Amino acid sequence: MMKKIIFFFLTIVLLFANCKKEQKSTIINVEKSNKDYAKIGKEYALATKMILGKNLKQAIAKEGMIGAMSFCNEQAYSLTDSMQVKYNAIIKRVSDKNRNQNNKANTTELQHIATFKEKNKNGEKIKPIIEKSNGKVHFYAPIKTSQLCLQCHGKQLQPDLVLKLKDLYPDDLAIGYDDNQVRGIWSITFNE
Repeated sequence: MMKKIIFFFLTIVLLFANCKKEQKSTIINVEKSNKDYAKIGKEYALATKMILGKNLKQAIAKEGMIGAMSFCNEQAYSLTDSMQVKYNAIIKRVSDKNRNQNNKANTTELQHIATFKEKNKNGEKIKPIIEKSNGKVHFYAPIKTSQLCLQCHGKQLQPDLVLKLKDLYPDDLAIGYDDNQVRGIWSITFNE
């Protein structure tokens, strides 16, 4: 009889312990589902923008605008790749008017670029677009032109820059911008 009581008591304890474990994992899943994916995407985009901008400014200071173009052509991808490894994410800068063929936007990205351009044109506040599918988060946010960008992407470029651009990027479409225009987007994919 005593063995039955002990067995019954241990069974109850084990069931109770399993219930607690299930509750704990549910809480973890709830917390995971409440992540601020926009904040995560912004962090990845900003960190990548900062490393690219820092290295671009150093190239300009060292070698001028012509040297900076060579830097962008040769090193921008490796810097972006290093950020992809750091964050375990796919980080891309894409455009409807791309300079490099590797930065050509796909159909979904083109739709988001059009949305951001329209909102920017109308003076609306632009928020990132977040889409989730198959356990992945897709983050899209605009890349706007600044005075630094316009030196190579603006309407009035120095003749030697135009020649260098034609040499490095024969099919360049990424010129003719004004300040504060949507030039492309961050397209970032990471796990939920």
